Amino acid sequence: MIIKLKEQRVVVLIDVQNLYHSAKNLYQARVNFSEVLKAAVAGRKLIRAFAYVTRTKTGEEKSFFEALKKLGIETRVRDLQEFYGGLKKADWDVGIVIDAIRTAPGVDVICLASGDGDFVPLVEYLKNQGKRVEAIAFGRSASLKLKEAVDEFIDLEENPEKYLLKK
Repeated sequence: MIIKLKEQRVVVLIDVQNLYHSAKNLYQARVNFSEVLKAAVAGRKLIRAFAYVTRTKTGEEKSFFEALKKLGIETRVRDLQEFYGGLKKADWDVGIVIDAIRTAPGVDVICLASGDGDFVPLVEYLKNQGKRVEAIAFGRSASLKLKEAVDEFIDLEENPEKYLLKK
């Protein structure tokens, strides 16, 4: 059994694209970020929560950004890059890594809301710094290496009704 202490200080780093695409592909639904944040914090002291989001040219995501802010989640915004030939890209991995390393000295727990296996070296680094590292994501679309690397993997698929909003 994993014990989560009330006095543990937690930072939550939400890879919005990762969770969004998993929910869409697995369930044709949207993510309930309020419940994801609650599960990540688990009654401990939330120090900061960041959501890494992408702004499009149309700006249709503005209300979503506002909803995140109302939950107390700080948004980190990057413009969607469009390349010749139609390829679109908005990669936040480096930004997430930098924020994790920057905030780590002031917290006990870093919770990554992502199933991206690219974060395994970050997880190993943080654990070597004496930090507890947790990941919260959809199990079927999460990297096995990430699940094995973290101290705890919280599978959103164990209670999909709680973590999803139907379209």
